[in-house]
Amino acid sequence: MEKSRPLWDNPLQFVFACISYAVGLGNVWRFPYLCQMYGGGGFLIPYFIMLIAEGMPLLYLELAVGQRMRKGSIGAWKIISPYLCGVGVASVVVSFFLSMYYNVINAWAFWYLFHSFQDPLPWATCPLNSNRTGYEQECETTSSTQYFWYRQTLNISPSLEASGGVQWEQALCLTLAWLVVYLCILRGTESTGKVVYVTASLPYCVLIVYLIRGLTLHGAVNGLVYMFTPKLEQLSNPKAWISAATQIFFSLGLGFGSLIAFASYNEPSNNCERHAIIVSLINSATSIFASIVTFSIYGFKATFNYESCLNKVILLLMNTFDLEEGSLTADNLSEMKDYLMATHPQEYAQLSPQLKNCSLEAELDTAVQGTGLAFIVYSEAIKNMEVPQLYSVLYFIMLLMLGIGSMLGNTAAILTPLTDSRAIATRFPKEVISGAVCFINCVIGLIFTMEAGNYWFDIFNDYAATLSLLLIVLVETIAVCYIYGIRRFEKDLYTMTGHKPNWYWKLMWAFASPLLIISLFIFYLSDYILTGTLQYQAWDATQGQLVTKDYPGYALAMIGLLVASSTMCIPLGALVTFIRKRLKRESVSTTA
Repeated sequence: MEKSRPLWDNPLQFVFACISYAVGLGNVWRFPYLCQMYGGGGFLIPYFIMLIAEGMPLLYLELAVGQRMRKGSIGAWKIISPYLCGVGVASVVVSFFLSMYYNVINAWAFWYLFHSFQDPLPWATCPLNSNRTGYEQECETTSSTQYFWYRQTLNISPSLEASGGVQWEQALCLTLAWLVVYLCILRGTESTGKVVYVTASLPYCVLIVYLIRGLTLHGAVNGLVYMFTPKLEQLSNPKAWISAATQIFFSLGLGFGSLIAFASYNEPSNNCERHAIIVSLINSATSIFASIVTFSIYGFKATFNYESCLNKVILLLMNTFDLEEGSLTADNLSEMKDYLMATHPQEYAQLSPQLKNCSLEAELDTAVQGTGLAFIVYSEAIKNMEVPQLYSVLYFIMLLMLGIGSMLGNTAAILTPLTDSRAIATRFPKEVISGAVCFINCVIGLIFTMEAGNYWFDIFNDYAATLSLLLIVLVETIAVCYIYGIRRFEKDLYTMTGHKPNWYWKLMWAFASPLLIISLFIFYLSDYILTGTLQYQAWDATQGQLVTKDYPGYALAMIGLLVASSTMCIPLGALVTFIRKRLKRESVSTTA
């Protein structure tokens, strides 16, 4: 069976698969946000410390386990100990949850890509109302980019309770996204191995184009100065360290079983230590590179908004006080406002509510992450560029490549244990198994295309994986170091790579990484408990902004079910194995 196991064509193909999986949307929309929140360039200090103490060691461990056992997550942990079969099952469950909602992002990217060929871009201006006498009221109270996202893309409901129907346009985009994924995974490593060359390399080409364009944009320097100016006082903030550890953990895709699945298709002699270092460093370098691109564009957007605000204030003051053209500029605005307030106190007092307080710092301080950054902030910046259609097409193709690359890893985590199973693999060809997984995920994923779908997306995104993955990886490290035995594992690595792991790897595996994971687990658990009633952000169309609401009872039950369904696999797997062994022992003694 081992001889017939598919293999990557070459080690480079494996590295590309890992990079394509690890370098995902989080590098573009999560890491820049964390830099913005926790000290700009100063955030890189805890980030790289966590990379060394947590990221590289755990990545190496998962790659080594997959390569040595030559099985998917379920089979690999079952070989280490029969009582650990539940760890692999938990990884598959979490990957299944992730696949259900993650591909919706690709559906949204397809939607925006299709609309990127219009001139002007549909999110560049507000649409006219039904009477064609003015703009849509909701769009006027917010912005054209937010309106396109919340109303024309999501057609979002005012709350989770108002579920609404399935949006057929989004449903078609989701079906297309799953069809693309299916074609990419159709023949396992044969097809995936070719696709990863594109999904891993194309985003860098687009980022380079965006970097060149971003650095030439007016105001880009403001964004870059904001990013690289270190606020070292944030180093005393525990949340900065927690966020750095969390970003490293989830960005590398630890615990899902994808890395174990990819490594299982390696040659047994492959140098997985070198590849773990390469993949983790490229992943972190990409995050910094993407942040430079993001902050140059963010600086352009902030400067554009700041100058637009100034121009509106200047125009308002000139028209109200009949000032000569050119007498009022951005440079003397503050002095002129003081002068007008002193010479025309009554008129200025009446006008005061309409005068916005324009601030570049406030614009730069506006922290946005997730879909808000990917589909609102970027699209707002793109619409103000020259030839916006070109940059829009490039950007959403990049998002698709990042999303599809991650989906290849997510589906591999599900499919590899299934194809490893003789009971399934002997009955069904690989194409049918892949098709069934994609079809089931697509049908369930239609929930996220309903009017309340974005709220369900947030529930899955926030709660389906966090605690579960921390528990899975904690059990993995304990299992390798203390159940399988670190000396035994050391000998396996020597057999595979020709050299034993040095003290750094063993120290991180045995002590540092488990302690970090336990700290993260306690933090998230206490955070959920101290938060009290869990809340979500709902879109209020009348105010044109997000408002905070409490989750209804059935949503809280769903959150509990998501967490329990994966975490409980670990103790249940051990319990089932124990009962089976006990019954087998009893039947043997009875026969005797």
